[in-house]
Amino acid sequence: MTVDQQEATTTVPDKVARQVVLPEGHRDDEALFAAYQWLRENAPLAKVKVEGYDPIWLVTKHADIMEIERQPQIFSSGGATPGEHNPILATQADDEFTKSLTGGSLRILETLTYLDPPEHTMVRDIATEWFRPASLKQWEGRIRELAREAIDLRLKPGTNELDAVQDFTVYYPLHVIMTLFGVPAEDEPRMMALTQDFFGTADPDAQRENVEPTSPDAAAQQWAATIQDFYNYFDALVEARRAEPTDDLASIVANARNDDGEYFAKEVAYGWFIAIATAGHDTTSSTMASCFEALAQHPDQLAAVQSNPAGIPDLINEALRWGSPVKQFTRQALTSYELRGQRIEPGDRFMLLYQSGNRDADVFVAPDEFRYDRKPNRHISFGYGPHMCIGQHLAKMELRIMLEELLPKIKSMELTGVRKVVQTNFVGGLKNRPMKIEIQ
Repeated sequence: MTVDQQEATTTVPDKVARQVVLPEGHRDDEALFAAYQWLRENAPLAKVKVEGYDPIWLVTKHADIMEIERQPQIFSSGGATPGEHNPILATQADDEFTKSLTGGSLRILETLTYLDPPEHTMVRDIATEWFRPASLKQWEGRIRELAREAIDLRLKPGTNELDAVQDFTVYYPLHVIMTLFGVPAEDEPRMMALTQDFFGTADPDAQRENVEPTSPDAAAQQWAATIQDFYNYFDALVEARRAEPTDDLASIVANARNDDGEYFAKEVAYGWFIAIATAGHDTTSSTMASCFEALAQHPDQLAAVQSNPAGIPDLINEALRWGSPVKQFTRQALTSYELRGQRIEPGDRFMLLYQSGNRDADVFVAPDEFRYDRKPNRHISFGYGPHMCIGQHLAKMELRIMLEELLPKIKSMELTGVRKVVQTNFVGGLKNRPMKIEIQ
């Protein structure tokens, strides 16, 4: 019997499967990462059945995640028929509720997450050029102004006792992306609230008042209601930018045309806008919070990067690996395949566990240690293949500029109080991280 065949016979304890699959399992980082480690060591490709969910393969190894991600023709985001498969893990009840709204489709948004090439390529190309590093250089000065404003507004000379997440990291990335996007500053609180609704469908602290939390499809209810609120807001933005285009990202998306020279359907613009307004800042905020926490835990590394600012890009990559704010996407097999010695059948679903892949000892030396100068650092926090995050260069620029401006001012960082994590198995990180930051 080969090692892979032996792994195929390993039964995953229900406790481990539930820790990884259920949103509430992600509140406890220590238990969650222990479950990931158990899976990597004992059943790195394991099919599990958790009550309320369809059977799904848990993919915990870096190499397997990459193998799946680079083959969308075999492992689909949308399914054999568009809308057949949900690329975001949801309960069976949530999926049925979504189908009831869409006439049977799970494609509730016209956004890249739900698309496969060549449709994915066509929609991605709407803003690919805008997100290239060479194009983003024009915004560096403006982003630096916003970073300095954020520091001056929220951190004063002396000791600052604050919640690093709620009082600092959530605001700067939001302000940056909304400024470049073209959303007025006075509407940013609304975007923040909707983002928290969007990613907090399973978090009791982020439940909408008009959603019954005990309902089996509560998450899908909240998701759908939030999307509709976004649509209502962005419809006016599309109309305004088509009538009077400006130099912002919203104008590029709103005025994009298909191969026939016609505007893309408004729903395509809405999908872009929602992706930018949510993932465009929430993931960056989570990464920054993870970075602050790690530097506070490792004052020697804080001092080292302060004395050598050229190491900031490496620090950012390690914070991305360490925090991994995008926890999972799912894929569906379209054909038979063999992965890690196991037979895959058409229709099989896979939960790609990026956090686990980023702690894979086959790829990272001492993966459970935070090392600001880690090289190489082949993290997959932005995904891999066609679905690799289009906004990665902007996110890294925002983080680099903030750290370049902030680190020279910091005398010390100290963790205080109780840390809390967002209850979600999709996108999220620290919800509360009390700290003392001494500014000189």
